[in-house]
Amino acid sequence: MRGLPIIGGAVLAIAALSTAAGVHYAAPREAHGSHWQEIAWPFPRDGWPAGRAFRCDPASCGAEAELYVRPKIGFCNCDSGVADDDEVDRVADLDLISERFAPLASGKPVRIAEMSGRLRNYHLDMSGGARHAAIGIAVSHRCDLLVAVAQGAGGAGELQRAALEFLASHEMRHWMMAALGGG
Repeated sequence: MRGLPIIGGAVLAIAALSTAAGVHYAAPREAHGSHWQEIAWPFPRDGWPAGRAFRCDPASCGAEAELYVRPKIGFCNCDSGVADDDEVDRVADLDLISERFAPLASGKPVRIAEMSGRLRNYHLDMSGGARHAAIGIAVSHRCDLLVAVAQGAGGAGELQRAALEFLASHEMRHWMMAALGGG
């Protein structure tokens, strides 16, 4: 009888590990009503939690594209939010994709899921010499940031349209606000 609690604990631990592995290694799934399929977070661990990553098919985004979205809790100026393009350059996780990125022009204000911030277009010089378009987005909620980067081999305009449309979806809006503790 004394071994029963130990066996029960072991069964619970195995079930928890199986569930975690199933979520982490699950096959990509298509986000509801979208051409974006969720993929595993491709970047190594850093000071922020992993976010969600998605891949868009070329027919819908003009070329194969990927989108990476994650919260950065407590990393925003509580008074001014995302104030300028330099802040987008600093926080938008472009450097996870390539350390060689250059803005195409000044950014512009953007509003996503009741959060305001800035969006900026970039060129990314990828390893192997390829050049990709990228969109860096940083929006704030209270003192927290939500950052998103879309990148792909196609044009910046089509990439931006597809990424913003997906981020405006009900599923993503709900997830973003929940990730920031406001939903």
